[in-house]
Amino acid sequence: MKGIFIHNQLGKERVGKVRVDKTRGLLAFAFMTLLASCSSLMPEEQDAAPKGQFEWAKVKPIKPKYEPRSRYGNPSSYEQDGKTYRVLASAENYKQRGIASWYGTKFHGRRTSSGESYDMFKLTAAHKTLPLPTYAKVTNLENGKQITVKINDRGPFKKGRIIDLSYAAAHKLGMAKQGTARVEVETLTFSPNSSGRFSASAASSSGVDESQPLDYEISQGKSRYVQVGAYSVHKTAQKLAKVLDREIRLPVKITSIKRNGKRLYRVRIGPVPTESLAHELISTLSIDELGTPKVVYE
Repeated sequence: MKGIFIHNQLGKERVGKVRVDKTRGLLAFAFMTLLASCSSLMPEEQDAAPKGQFEWAKVKPIKPKYEPRSRYGNPSSYEQDGKTYRVLASAENYKQRGIASWYGTKFHGRRTSSGESYDMFKLTAAHKTLPLPTYAKVTNLENGKQITVKINDRGPFKKGRIIDLSYAAAHKLGMAKQGTARVEVETLTFSPNSSGRFSASAASSSGVDESQPLDYEISQGKSRYVQVGAYSVHKTAQKLAKVLDREIRLPVKITSIKRNGKRLYRVRIGPVPTESLAHELISTLSIDELGTPKVVYE
């Protein structure tokens, strides 16, 4: 994919290059989905099962293993449809029963909240609050069938549903035709220092439904911004702001401040509606030549 270059004409403070696949791809992804399920991207399309015959024997079982949290999809909280969800600090001791659904052709090949591509023929799933990735055992309580899935996406956000399965996972559980089923989801823990075995975590005794929305207030009633950097050359700030404005679907502005007798021009994105999006912007814009992005309130 062709990159966008901010050339050396910016002066002594070279901004460097910002690639389209790191700005338009990741920033648009963060802005449109808020590390949530891709099920909200294009509601005009209809989801469906794949057409034709498929050799289900080719679907490989999931082998749980230790994986660090993915770079994307794990903010402390995120917003979806006006609700705020808190991502769990750990996948341990999670066990819940509820309604499962599935998603298929509409999202096949698209980016999941963790950054992986969605493949409806792999045994994966979406969950609102478990860390990404998490491995879980899913049991269809209506027929007793059981599989292991890798949770790498956010969702489902329809009331009453606790997990969104890939089409392959739904097929293996015998619920693809009916669309939904009552299931039990139990996480599988895996130690990074273990020899390769995993164990199902014990059922949670907290009784807390962590998928309930939480109230979230912006710090002291002020607006939230991501400050990309502060530059002594106004032209540098202007050219950087122009590129960011073209690539980011949020306002970009320049503010000035006098520090130690010198004028600095601060490039800021915002107001940023959610904390999770602010941290995604910081992660994406953490490029040495830009400086150190940070969240500020004004």
